[in-house]
Amino acid sequence: MSAKRVEEEAGQKVTPRQWLRLVVVYLLIPLTLFICSGDIDWWPAWLYSMLFLGAGIGGRMWAEQRHPGLTCERQNIENFENAKNWDKVLAPLMALSVGPLMAIAAGLDHRFNWSSEFPLWLMVIGFTLISFGYALATWAFAENRFFYSVVLIKPDRGHVVCDSGPYRIARHPGYCGSILAVFGIPLALGSVWALIPAVFAAVIALIRTTLEDQALHEELPGYRDYARRVRYRLIPGIF
Repeated sequence: MSAKRVEEEAGQKVTPRQWLRLVVVYLLIPLTLFICSGDIDWWPAWLYSMLFLGAGIGGRMWAEQRHPGLTCERQNIENFENAKNWDKVLAPLMALSVGPLMAIAAGLDHRFNWSSEFPLWLMVIGFTLISFGYALATWAFAENRFFYSVVLIKPDRGHVVCDSGPYRIARHPGYCGSILAVFGIPLALGSVWALIPAVFAAVIALIRTTLEDQALHEELPGYRDYARRVRYRLIPGIF
């Protein structure tokens, strides 16, 4: 593919329909949470929804401003078709567990009082984890021009190693932020049952991190040198 063609595709403008689709998808999670809980006055759910929508929609707007065309590419069905075979399974499973399953579990738990009431300090820890996790994931998303929703390596499209921002500290800061957030959600919403999809999502994130890192080592030029400079995949000094 020519450099001119790459530049033209990268500069695609997002249509109002694509923005609307994105907003609707993000609104489904808070809507599911409130429908399952049956409590419109549930303040932790309102606070979580604001953080979720702010990071999700606001983060996409920030990333689109920095990398015009990224939103279009993330909604391109061809990306999923060309993704790694293992990620065609793992990516939807992770999206399902951190989205609808988490909202359903926490919402029903609140409605039927399956969990004992959480102390305020534990909920504060939960919201802190969510805030930090979403901030880190959003930063990683906005920093990386090739932050796709599935594992996809495109050296023919000018795909290069991102080694700026949070990528100077860990090779997969997006996954790190997601894991922090998913463990914060059950604490913030006071739901023991929401820990089940949280653990499931975290395990998938760890598997995706390992498999994606292997693929990048093998297929992305310059990644091996980058991995020598930034030794850890998720948490410096640990993993």
